[in-house]
Amino acid sequence: MDTASMGAYDDVRTAPRALATEAVHAGREDLARQGLHAPPIDLSTTYPSYDSRGEAARIDAFAATGAEPDGPPVYGRLGNPTVARFETALARLEGTEAAVAFASGMAALSAVLLVRGALGLRHVVAVRPLYGCSDHLLTAGLLGSEVTWTDPSGVADALRPDTGLVMVESPANPTLAEVDLRAVAHACGSVPLLVDNTFATPVLQRPAGQGARLVLHSATKYLGGHGDVLAGVVACDEEFAGRLRQVRFATGGVLHPLAGYLLLRGLSTLPVRVRAASATAAELARRLAADPRVVRVHYPRIGGAMVAFEVDGDPHEVIAGVRLITPAVSLGSVDTLIQHPASISHRIVDAEDRRGAGVSDRLLRMSVGLEDVEDLWSDLDQALKRSERGAGSGATSHHAPAPAR
Repeated sequence: MDTASMGAYDDVRTAPRALATEAVHAGREDLARQGLHAPPIDLSTTYPSYDSRGEAARIDAFAATGAEPDGPPVYGRLGNPTVARFETALARLEGTEAAVAFASGMAALSAVLLVRGALGLRHVVAVRPLYGCSDHLLTAGLLGSEVTWTDPSGVADALRPDTGLVMVESPANPTLAEVDLRAVAHACGSVPLLVDNTFATPVLQRPAGQGARLVLHSATKYLGGHGDVLAGVVACDEEFAGRLRQVRFATGGVLHPLAGYLLLRGLSTLPVRVRAASATAAELARRLAADPRVVRVHYPRIGGAMVAFEVDGDPHEVIAGVRLITPAVSLGSVDTLIQHPASISHRIVDAEDRRGAGVSDRLLRMSVGLEDVEDLWSDLDQALKRSERGAGSGATSHHAPAPAR
């Protein structure tokens, strides 16, 4: 990639563009004038330079601010041109100045905590539920952090002089509970608000426009979209991005260039995938809400491709009974996945805390893909029949209210 072109992306933008257009073109604007159509994959780990004095000056500049070095790349741990394309595109979609990619979503969250902890701001205020491993990282204090759990209305009262971060996930994993991001951002005052936007994606909401300073994605999910890449990313302002790059360089949580390429490719179809899967998910949520074998359905007001539901029968029999739907952890792929959070994604959370956050033992989380809705419903129907049998003949049935939209 011509690094001089990396800084010239904005030069070709003459007017604001729709999200669908940005998804296809952001991070790729320089390709045509280089005679390229598909973005190149730069697999180099190091880069030749005959100017050692210049290299020293560029490294000193990076050490001071974390800004991306001018000129050609230096070393794979400082940055990679293919990954930079993805970062440029994701920042454009989220409406932020910058984005910094990592080897996983947890590596991205860890970097944020390390940046704030380095300033002596180790206290975190967080709202449950969060993804189970995010919950565990905060609760266990593995990076020296201390967490105060609260509901959204209690954020302001939970702040302390050493609070470095407020963290929420909306819609939340796995209950799909939603948070008023503007209200929480206002309650944070000068403390940065980090919003995990993995479930919503920038197609459904852009937290930076509602007051969040940091937007976290497990890019493994919808951004990649095909279940074949592991990655994380934080969209933020350039100042915070510089600190994140420094942590990434020091800790080595870098994203592989091939993953960066797959993510950039995934972004091009993100709006189409999310909207198509969301339409199917809304219909499945409607049918589940009317089914006597289902006690409760969780579906967010903003829509989306995630559905959670609590069964009257045995949830483990639903997992064992699906044939088209894949019983697997993770989400956001083109195929539909289902899992039992209390057994997998949130198993690491203390059982009492888990249930207190609304993650019941009968809750199932489903990531709806791009299959035909009738085929998916047929598979769910036969799996729910199995769950009824597994619960025994004495199981009672309850009609659930219509899911919130």
